[in-house]
Amino acid sequence: MHAVVITEPGEPEVLHWLEVPDPVARPGEVVIDVAACGVNRADLLQRRGFYPPPPGAPPYPGLECSGRIRAVGAEVTGWRPGDEVCALLSGGGYAEQVAVPEGQLLPVPGDVAVTAAAAFPEAVCTVYSNVFQLAGLREGEMLLVHGGASGIGTIAIQLGRAFGARVGCTAGSPEKLARCRELGAEIAIDYHTEDFVAATLEATGGHGADVILDIMGASYLERNMAALATGGRLVIIGHQGGSRTQIDLGILAAKRASIHATTLRSRPVKEKAAIVAAVRENVWPLIGAGKVAAVIDRELPMSQAAQAHRVMAGSEHVGKILLLPN
Repeated sequence: MHAVVITEPGEPEVLHWLEVPDPVARPGEVVIDVAACGVNRADLLQRRGFYPPPPGAPPYPGLECSGRIRAVGAEVTGWRPGDEVCALLSGGGYAEQVAVPEGQLLPVPGDVAVTAAAAFPEAVCTVYSNVFQLAGLREGEMLLVHGGASGIGTIAIQLGRAFGARVGCTAGSPEKLARCRELGAEIAIDYHTEDFVAATLEATGGHGADVILDIMGASYLERNMAALATGGRLVIIGHQGGSRTQIDLGILAAKRASIHATTLRSRPVKEKAAIVAAVRENVWPLIGAGKVAAVIDRELPMSQAAQAHRVMAGSEHVGKILLLPN
C-alpha cells in the first residue's frame, strides 16, 4: 500500500506519499480500506517531531478515518469484511489501509457518505469525553468553546445545543463567526477585537461559563478562570498558546472551580473503547437524526498532505479537512 511518510521532523515538505508494507490484523483488530482520513492539529505536531505515536501505533499520521473493512483478525465479533465504518485511531490514517482495534470502530451513521464519516471520530470522541463525561455539561448550562470554527469546535457547538446547553464560542473572522452562529452558537466572539471574558459575563448576566473547552492552554488560563462561573469546569485539550504558566489558586478556590487537562491518543485501548461505545449510544442517534452534521472545509488527495497541513496551520479552514487516498 501507500502511506504519507514523515521522512524527518520538519515543515510540511517532509510529508511524502510512499509505498510501505501492508498492515496485518492482529487478534481483536480489523484492517480498513481507507476512504478518507481527517486532519488534526496533533498531526502537525507529530510531523514536527513533538508528538510521537504511542507504542504499537503506525508511524504515519492520522487519528481518524473512514472506509470499508478489508479483513478481520481472530477474536473479532460483530464486524465483517465489506462493512462501512469509521474509526478512532492511534495513528496511521494517512494511508490506503490501516489496522485498528475493533473497540474503536463505529458504523457509518445514518445517511452519511462513507467519505464524510471520517470527519466524526476524533472530534466527537474528544468533545463527548471531555465536555459531557468529564466536565458533566448539563441542560441549561453555558458552554464556551474556543476555536468554534475548528473541527472540534463545530462539533462542540452542535453537541452542546443538541443536549440543551447554551453555547458561546470564539473565532477569528466575521465569516467564521457567522458559520458558528449557523451551527447554533448563541454568543460568537471575535478574539482579535473582543474580550471574551467581558462578552461571556455580559451574555450570562455575570454568571459566566459553566464549562469551557480550551485549545490554547497557558495564554488563555487567567482569562478562562475569570470567565468561569462558580462551580465551573475548564477542560484544556490543546496548548497552542503554550503549556507553562502560573495559576492563582485563590481564584480557583473562591469559585469552587476545577481544571482538567486531557489527551485522547495516549489512552489505553479499553478506555478508548469505552468512549467509542458511549459515543455510539449517545451521539450516533443525533447524527442519524440530522441534529449533528459533519462540517467539511475541503477534501484533498493524500499526496497533497503538505498542503492540508499548511491550510490548518494558517487556520484558513472551517470544520474538517479530509485526505483521500490517491
